[in-house]
Amino acid sequence: MLFNSYPFILLFLPLVLAGYFWLGRRSNLAPVVWLALASLAFYAIGNWQFVALLLLSIAFNYGVGHLLIASKLGPSRRKAVLALGVTGDLVVLGLFKYAGFLTENVNALFGTHIAVHILLPVGISFYTFTQIAFLVDAYRGRVAAYALPHYALFVTYFPHLIAGPILHHKDMIPQFERKEAKYPDAHLILCGVIIFAVGLFKKTCLADGIQPLVALAFEARSPSFDQAWCGALAYTFQLYFDFSGYSDMAIGISLMFGIFLPVNFNSPYKATSIVEFWRRWHMTLSQFLRDYLYIPLGGNRHGRVLRYVNLMITMLLGGLWHGAAWTFVIWGALHGAYLGVNHAFNALVPTIPSSLARPVRIAGAVLTFLAVVVAWVFFRAESVEWALRVLQAMADPSNIVFGREEIAALVMIATYAALVWLAPNTQGIMGYDHAGRRVGEALQAGRMRPLFLYAASLVLAFGLMGIRSHSEFIYFRF
Repeated sequence: MLFNSYPFILLFLPLVLAGYFWLGRRSNLAPVVWLALASLAFYAIGNWQFVALLLLSIAFNYGVGHLLIASKLGPSRRKAVLALGVTGDLVVLGLFKYAGFLTENVNALFGTHIAVHILLPVGISFYTFTQIAFLVDAYRGRVAAYALPHYALFVTYFPHLIAGPILHHKDMIPQFERKEAKYPDAHLILCGVIIFAVGLFKKTCLADGIQPLVALAFEARSPSFDQAWCGALAYTFQLYFDFSGYSDMAIGISLMFGIFLPVNFNSPYKATSIVEFWRRWHMTLSQFLRDYLYIPLGGNRHGRVLRYVNLMITMLLGGLWHGAAWTFVIWGALHGAYLGVNHAFNALVPTIPSSLARPVRIAGAVLTFLAVVVAWVFFRAESVEWALRVLQAMADPSNIVFGREEIAALVMIATYAALVWLAPNTQGIMGYDHAGRRVGEALQAGRMRPLFLYAASLVLAFGLMGIRSHSEFIYFRF
């Protein structure tokens, strides 16, 4: 089921909200069970054949986590239990996500004809990483004992289940365990509707609206210089508004239940360096890769050379997490190289004169954006050969068509660029603070209430009008 579909907006969400608050007046546990069951139903509507796999994953990881938390095992046995849990998760993820990729490469190398066709369970990357983080933290002694219903809801919570964010137990389970009765909060519901409406508009009007221009680069056999750039930039902004829209909608839906999700997207194209870009783009994945891969590998503790090696390994695996294809491996390698160059520059030029600070920031923002656009070409292309074809066209200014269609495309792209770089982001407008559990304080004070009500109504109306094909979110593929 898609957030940007009529059945979700007009039927599923109102029904789940009504049941949650009705049960919340009578019990602390019943609304948790209701929301977990609703989340499973949400998943089953489009992926019923993988519900058993999701339930087995929850039972397995809860059992392993319970051993790590509650039992009095020695250090070596605890390490063995952790290894069993993480290995089990990775084996399942590898089987479903990478078996086909592996056999394709084996066939190419050895001339064999092994055929493997395994459907990819939607959301498996997200709920697997969520549970691996839980197991590692349980091993480190950072997890309290949790009841199974709360843990099941933590994993299945439908606003995050399909495309993130990757949740952390300390952020979410305490919110599910609240003892007070769960009454609807008019302020949080209003803020949730506004944020959801903004996200809906981003997805249905902005991301889906620019999608046809992507074909200029990625569906043309021989794109010209201007077509290649228009298509690459169109995809850059399509992915931005698609992922930003999903992130807003997830936060908005969760707020309606009185639950605060972590921010996963923070105007990444405003970054002035690749390091800053990764602090703003898919923030929970970046934190996971840093805390559970880069730092355990050694981080920056063993000299510069090993630091760059660790960065490259981390980003290569981050690329593979997104998809089982060489295009994603190259995308990850590019970002690993970018990060290495960024850290090397910071080491060579630790301070910048104040008179040059602004020009350097502008140059850094331009270079960062161009580097990200080049990497997105591999992220989007069907094959490495197709990506190289697009990049070759982008590097050949002698091959220009620049007809009416290309001029219209440039005007549209310029409009999107203005929105990305000049407009404030949703959490900035709404004052959303996940850690402080605050949102919409200016709205609550009455200073901005009429403006926001009218804006939310218009955005939601235009967003609903834009729902035609119920196109899925790009990150559903990962």
